[in-house]
Amino acid sequence: MFDPVVWIGLAVAFALIVFALRLFWQRNHNQQTENQQNNLRTQKDEKGNIDFVRCPVCNTPLAKTDNLSSKVFRPMDTPDQRMIVMGCPHCYPTAEPGIKRSCPVCGKTIPTDGYLVARLFNHAHNKKHVIITSCSEEQKR
Repeated sequence: MFDPVVWIGLAVAFALIVFALRLFWQRNHNQQTENQQNNLRTQKDEKGNIDFVRCPVCNTPLAKTDNLSSKVFRPMDTPDQRMIVMGCPHCYPTAEPGIKRSCPVCGKTIPTDGYLVARLFNHAHNKKHVIITSCSEEQKR
């Protein structure tokens, strides 16, 4: 019915269209992945490698716009303060599906109304350092 040259031409045209669509999809996918990674907060670890800043409660990487819910206790003028960390927008006040809230110190599951107990160290030049010491579940004992 059709000449073999027509069939070959249609096959080549189809292959070119598939190749072009795949190339476009891959480029778009790579750009989306790069945008998502640029939106995440990063910090340097002890070895100088770049790592994502993660929520201490649920271990989810935090976006630059995400803030932890926490309370810092007085006195405010000391270099060492007590604080509690309730979580990030992904796990507090309600956890997203698949998010597990756990204590990085003892490993116990933290309920929605639970929190981590930490020490906040205020260093020179407005630098702050937080060390998690326990959780609300550990203190119930």
